[in-house]
Amino acid sequence: MSSIKKESSSGSENTGPSVFLSEIIGSSVTVRLHNGVEYLGNLQSIDGYMNIVLDETKEFVGGDQARNYGDVFIRGNNVLYISEA
Repeated sequence: MSSIKKESSSGSENTGPSVFLSEIIGSSVTVRLHNGVEYLGNLQSIDGYMNIVLDETKEFVGGDQARNYGDVFIRGNNVLYISEA
């Protein structure tokens, strides 16, 4: 019996979101919340509940920068998506 591996167009095996998130720790990310507010900062930590810690964070409301923060903790149930900036 032979085993067949699916490969993506880049040639690597398909991985889940937890692998992607662990690989981008330390990178600049955008986090969008369900209420439309976005945070742009450096990803410091993320856990299994999608709780997120960012530093050097900027908050955007309606596309306009509202505030600058040092460290930010975002509770996971508020997160709509995370993307690498």
